[in-house]
Amino acid sequence: MTTFVLLHGAYQGGWIWKPVAERLRAQGHHVLAPSLDGCAERKGQIRAGITTETHADEVAGLLFYDDLKDVVLVGTSTGGMVMARTAELARERVARVVFADALALLDGEKLPDIVKRPTAVDTEFGTGPSQHDFETRLFADLDPALRRWAIERCTPHPIAAMRAPVKLERFWGQSWNASVIWCKRSANPPVAHQRRCADRLKARWHELDTGHYPMLSEPEALAKLIVEG
Repeated sequence: MTTFVLLHGAYQGGWIWKPVAERLRAQGHHVLAPSLDGCAERKGQIRAGITTETHADEVAGLLFYDDLKDVVLVGTSTGGMVMARTAELARERVARVVFADALALLDGEKLPDIVKRPTAVDTEFGTGPSQHDFETRLFADLDPALRRWAIERCTPHPIAAMRAPVKLERFWGQSWNASVIWCKRSANPPVAHQRRCADRLKARWHELDTGHYPMLSEPEALAKLIVEG
């Protein structure tokens, strides 16, 4: 049995991992898919001061307080940023890291350096795409019923986590058992960005012929790659 901690991206929550988590649990694995502070069912907690680093502090705390060891961390989209910081903080508890079409920023980089967001609807503490953008771009390749299900659950993401530079003083200087999964129909994060991650970490490279939400569009294939590494 392996312990997997699945970290979601922007506008999401742990809910987005449901199809993958079900498949991993059916194989006997221990799976956690927490919703990050201010996201999904925790949207009522959104406030100033939530950053990539506070998200990672919380996940590292989960690993510590549940005394989890030999953990496989899986991050998608902006969850890759949280995953890298979590791994840095909890190095002794992490066996492997999986970047699933994920952002892999270097210390001091910020999301707008890599990804250009065509639409953004900002609130005081959060940011997210327009409803039209969800329907016609982000989730365009999903089955209509699945698209509706996902859009109903999307929430604004804490704004500082989308705009502030990340802090990764040690991650890129350490050796990791890592893999990178590139989704070929996904424009962001760009393939060059993901190749940079794979090259720097000497990571295994995988490809899926799907869009940016493989946990919804290709859960069987993604679960297989996550397990195999």
